[in-house]
Amino acid sequence: MNTKLNISDFIILGIYFCISFIIQGIDYYDRGALLREYFFDFTIELICVCSLILLFIYWLIPKFVMEKKYVLFFALAIILMVSISAVDYTIGFWSGDNDWSKYPKGLSFVLLMINISSQQMAFPFALLLTKKFYEGQNQYLKIEKQQKENELKLLRSQIDPHFLFNNLNTLDSLIDSNTDKAKEYINRLSLIYRYLIKTKDAEVMELSEELQLAENYMFLIKTRFQDDYDFKIDIQTSIQEKFIPTGAIQTLLENVVKHNKPLSGKAIKTIISIGENELNICNTKSNIQSKNESFGTGLENLKTRYKLLSDKEVVIINTEQEFKISIPIIKLIEES
Repeated sequence: MNTKLNISDFIILGIYFCISFIIQGIDYYDRGALLREYFFDFTIELICVCSLILLFIYWLIPKFVMEKKYVLFFALAIILMVSISAVDYTIGFWSGDNDWSKYPKGLSFVLLMINISSQQMAFPFALLLTKKFYEGQNQYLKIEKQQKENELKLLRSQIDPHFLFNNLNTLDSLIDSNTDKAKEYINRLSLIYRYLIKTKDAEVMELSEELQLAENYMFLIKTRFQDDYDFKIDIQTSIQEKFIPTGAIQTLLENVVKHNKPLSGKAIKTIISIGENELNICNTKSNIQSKNESFGTGLENLKTRYKLLSDKEVVIINTEQEFKISIPIIKLIEES
């Protein structure tokens, strides 16, 4: 917590002392005290209280509390409170023409000074500490938010480095064999990269746009692998005003391809089903399992992104016959 005082802190202290000035003025008036006595006493009290507050904030707390020298802190705090309050009390006692035989002595004097200084400092000091606490909390939340944004950008940047290389190889073979399909392939590939560029700083995107990205990505897979992979999208509810982490479906489709090597004549079937609260991707499994390490990276990144974005978790069900993953849908009302 930053203990240095800023302009708003001095404004708060100024407002407090103005209110205190009025309240004490009414008390002095009711007691029939002279105006000169009141202004003199309040000025001395103001100087003493401000001195104590400044000494605590700029010296005692940074020097002893921050360095965990608590015993020394309390000892010096009591000495300062007694000393400065003694000055304030003695001057006030003198200005009020009091009987000096009634002036407190010994332990009773020390306890009285601690009590007076505690009462004088308690409210303004509590105001400042409360304000500093909330300022510190806000600063912490800003730093935490920035850290999350940085982590999300880092996770989003971890795209498969072989993606472009593999697609260029596929395109090279298409140009010689099927120019029309090559043109469509280029168009779909450009749409994917245009989307990736547009959403590079986005944490979440509309489900409808993510599904369009998935359609383009599935076209590339089916063109590259022919009939090895079969995809189906089953939309069971409205997809308006619903969001998922940017590129989530593409990540899951990449996992399907990387994790399964189709057997001859037997396609890997994948169904993308969209419910009210989650998106499910379920695919059949081949007997030949890929050991590509990037499979785990993609899923772990997606799970981490969900932890950063919400309190909802990714659910994975892995059996001998199929692999199913459910990702929560983020609704617009939850974003706002």
